[in-house]
Amino acid sequence: MREDEGSAIIEFVFVAIVVLVPLVYLIAAVATVQRAQLAVTQAARDAGRAFATSDTADEASIRVRAAVRLALRDQGLPDDAAVRFVRYGAECGSPAVAPRLAPGAEFTVCVSRQVALPAVPSVVAGRGIHVVGQYVVHVDDFRTVG
Repeated sequence: MREDEGSAIIEFVFVAIVVLVPLVYLIAAVATVQRAQLAVTQAARDAGRAFATSDTADEASIRVRAAVRLALRDQGLPDDAAVRFVRYGAECGSPAVAPRLAPGAEFTVCVSRQVALPAVPSVVAGRGIHVVGQYVVHVDDFRTVG
């Protein structure tokens, strides 16, 4: 019996390390991807609203870029997202369209970016995880555009 004294604590520490280290990493990785997903979703929503409330197409493109930059910065992410406009009801991988400020116009704003997993070399992870946020824009039917 004397030979087993203190071994329970060593076994507990060993098992705790084997279980807790991967668990903590998994939580960090999921949080990183979730933060990026929330950022691109918010960026798409803000970009769509900025576009729809603009007075001219030139002003709209400037406001869209600023809205995306602010949404990403709010989550502590770099401004490296791609912004695309696709037709209403289409997937974000569809061909891009030129959005219009015409009354009743509908289209989808897609904001996407790559997320690198924490502590994983790019050789192993490749380009990371691709996250996409989309928002359907409907320009007001009774709107006048200058």
